[in-house]
Amino acid sequence: MPCTAGVSSSLLKRFSQVRVLLVGDLLADHYVYGQTERVSREAPVLIVRHEREEVKLGGGANAAANAAALGAKVTALGVLGRDDIGRRMAGLFKERGVTLRAVTAAHTETRTRVLAGGVSTRRQQMLRIDRGVVVGELPPKTRARLAAALRREGPRADVIMVSDYGAGVLCDETRAVLRELAKRGTPVSVDSRFSLADYAGLTICKPNEPELAALTGRSLHTEAAFAAAAREAQVRLDCAVLLVTRGRKGMTLLERGQRPLRLPVHGGAEAVDVTGAGDTVSATFAVALGAGGAPFEAARLANIAGALAVQKEGTATVSRAELERELRR
Repeated sequence: MPCTAGVSSSLLKRFSQVRVLLVGDLLADHYVYGQTERVSREAPVLIVRHEREEVKLGGGANAAANAAALGAKVTALGVLGRDDIGRRMAGLFKERGVTLRAVTAAHTETRTRVLAGGVSTRRQQMLRIDRGVVVGELPPKTRARLAAALRREGPRADVIMVSDYGAGVLCDETRAVLRELAKRGTPVSVDSRFSLADYAGLTICKPNEPELAALTGRSLHTEAAFAAAAREAQVRLDCAVLLVTRGRKGMTLLERGQRPLRLPVHGGAEAVDVTGAGDTVSATFAVALGAGGAPFEAARLANIAGALAVQKEGTATVSRAELERELRR
């Protein structure tokens, strides 16, 4: 394989020309911070004195923010609620330069995490509360509006990112439109936590190892078993490219007509927080492909971006400038 340092640098310069459409579950990551005071007399639980809270773009919203941080022109299509969290999310999209095409609902899909600790101790997550769609099924009118918006916005994109967290935006109607767009030549890159098998026939799939194991029903304890599962997945999904993220083992790229490419973890630093790193990898890979990069170039950049993302606490983005500095280093 040729040296790609110079190629990757020139590829990064084209990121600002890429039009990305993110279709997915726009999740709110809501953090509540506090200090533990004592055990309650009402129940064997800690009392937490509220200090502050913040909302971050999570799920597909984080993937869109990552693509925007790389300099791409990003449109996000999904569902936001008519609630305070939804309004705050809309403001965050605007701050990051992401064009929002949201269908409204009663509630924003929200993951509230309570983090607390003593005066001299580090805060730890004590509780998570999820709000929004219970069964991942949106009303028929909402699904129809999403499909219509996707049919309008899709042809304008250089690449489409799919971020499926099971909150209902990716349904039969939207998947049918995605297949239409893929057949017309628009690259569609899929990241699905629970329903990867529903995306057969699209361009790119990006599972992690547990998702690959769930899809194939295979154990991945050896490299031979992993290789067999990856080949089976690519055939079953009928995708041109399969990119499997593998945690400490890095990632593996399978491209039709090419030998599998193994990329070890970039750098030697220990991970600080893996939250949202998959969204960073997905966004970097998709933007690089949209800029005209070959899959192996896109995977290399995505591998570097993922390594940078896990050095940050919480849901975070990686900018094009950070990638450029790391390439020079």
